[in-house]
Amino acid sequence: MSSTVSAYTPVTTSGQITYSGLGNGTDFDALITKLVQVEQGRITTLQTWKQSWVRKQEAFQELNSAMLTLKSTLKGMDTVGEFLVKTTDSTNSLVLSATTGSDALDGSHSITVNRLATAKAMVTQTGYSSADTDINASASDATFAYVYQGTTYTLSVGANATLTDLASIVNNDANNAGVKASVVYDGSKYYLQMRGMDTGDSASLTIASNTSLTGFTAAKFDTITSNASALLKLDGWPTASNAYITRETNTVTDLVSGLTLSLKSTGTVTITTATDTDAVRENIQTFVEQMNTVRTLLQDLTKYDSSTEQASILTGNYGLQLIDTKLKTAVAGKAVGFDYTLDTYSVLAQLGITTDAEEGSDTEGLLIIDEDTLSGILASNATKAAELFAASYVGRSDTSEMALSSYIANTTQCGSYEVSYTTDASGKITGATINGHAAMWHSNSNLITGSHGYDEAGLVIKAIDVTAGTHTGTVSLKQGKTGELVDLLGELTDSSDGPLHILDENYDDITAMIDDKIAFEERRIATYASNLRKRFAKVDSMLSTYNQMQTQLDSQIAQLSSDS
Repeated sequence: MSSTVSAYTPVTTSGQITYSGLGNGTDFDALITKLVQVEQGRITTLQTWKQSWVRKQEAFQELNSAMLTLKSTLKGMDTVGEFLVKTTDSTNSLVLSATTGSDALDGSHSITVNRLATAKAMVTQTGYSSADTDINASASDATFAYVYQGTTYTLSVGANATLTDLASIVNNDANNAGVKASVVYDGSKYYLQMRGMDTGDSASLTIASNTSLTGFTAAKFDTITSNASALLKLDGWPTASNAYITRETNTVTDLVSGLTLSLKSTGTVTITTATDTDAVRENIQTFVEQMNTVRTLLQDLTKYDSSTEQASILTGNYGLQLIDTKLKTAVAGKAVGFDYTLDTYSVLAQLGITTDAEEGSDTEGLLIIDEDTLSGILASNATKAAELFAASYVGRSDTSEMALSSYIANTTQCGSYEVSYTTDASGKITGATINGHAAMWHSNSNLITGSHGYDEAGLVIKAIDVTAGTHTGTVSLKQGKTGELVDLLGELTDSSDGPLHILDENYDDITAMIDDKIAFEERRIATYASNLRKRFAKVDSMLSTYNQMQTQLDSQIAQLSSDS
């Protein structure tokens, strides 16, 4: 009888017992590996589960990034000045150029520059062979004094001071209100130049009578230019030939509303202001495209295909549904502080911007533009269209009984406020509310102020009608769609309590919990594998014993057969 069982000795490596083949021909090492692999299926399941949450987090981060990009884009067009692009052309930019603000009215103006504003400048008559020549020959300090814009500045000039020293003394005087001293060179000699830095009739510069420094008294200076104001006419006004509009500087901001004029030379020019409707259209197109980028991402993350019963990674997620609803409501709803009756446009649909509701359309659920409607509005009323997009703290009252006086930006919230106040027979306010909340009032000035802790905090309203009785009205601070969405996106992407941040933190907790489960399974399986090896080691030892017994029996049987 031949044996199929061979002797087997377990090999121990780093505390692990491995088997290359056992006495009965069974590969226990492979068996253990298979049993462990079965148990590791639980880890694989957990890893797959974790990966699904990680992908959801990555989707949140992608959406958050897209929303921050949208916020940044809208932030760049959330004032009328940024959204409503206007241009102004000058028939001669060498005489006058202009930059345009959003409040500039379309149209043309003729402007005559009869004289530029100039500053006073004068130079000493006496020149010196060197800038370092001693200009104070006396053994004691001398006085150098000048009068600028009606104020006298008296300076002490030390013995043996040079021309360079004198310029430095003037320039480094802490009280110097706008005079620049410099050393100038005509090719053979050096002189002191005194120049006022301000233009206009009031920017006078003279040498004071108490100057004792020899060679630097008033009579020793020649005037290069005199201080003078600019002389202008606007559309031929003032009409008298010798009458002019005066301005102290060559930069004029208050002659034509919304325009900053830069005067460069004398002459007459025509400036023409117009709305750049192409630029406004481009801003609207950017608004729509950027909104659609976020909408498309939300659709992709939450869609469900009923025909294949396939759901996206975040289908049914409440947080994304909330974000989607808030964004759509903000886009489609009435602009903050606007009124359907009092405002030309109060919703984007009036401009031809709507959501495509056609099922199966390539742009289903996205914003679309009716180009004909938009073109007509931009051609006739671009300013009001821009206001719907970009109004920022534009105030209005629906009654002549009261007026909006002031507000505190970023404290007072844009919106519409119902105001009520009562006055007595003497015309004094005796009580006031804003949106039903008790307000503060100032009887002497008839001012009503919104109370702290409410949206109207910092809002100041002036009571105009103070006849005895109760007066009511609505005061509004208007905010356009871009500003409204910037605020909303700021809330949704807030890194402390925004919904995306909260969801991301929750998913961090979930993935951490799964990691704990994986670590537990790894420890359990390691223990399980160790126990298997110990158990099979015992089996191996037993088989080895049996193998020895079989060998002995085979030997004895063989001996008996030989004896017989």
